[in-house]
Amino acid sequence: MKSLFALLLAAAFLLPGLAEAKGCIKGAVVGGVAGHVAGHHAVAGAVAGCVVGHEMAKKKDKEEKAKQQAAAAQANAQPATGQPAPAVPTAPAR
Repeated sequence: MKSLFALLLAAAFLLPGLAEAKGCIKGAVVGGVAGHVAGHHAVAGAVAGCVVGHEMAKKKDKEEKAKQQAAAAQANAQPATGQPAPAVPTAPAR
């Protein structure tokens, strides 16, 4: 029991503000349930789930930001008039 308390105390100091981070609550719930089922380690599972959930949310945000930047770059490459770019004339077929 003392080691569990020490683990929780260490996690509280090493992961400041993580409880309010995106993905933490959802990850903690899933990790807590999985830890409980896997051998009555619900608290340790919740801590690990919080960390994993936060990292997954951070990765998802990063991917969405990259997609938005790519879409903005593509929109800037098109003409501002809203008309398609004129076709390049080609040589007549023989």
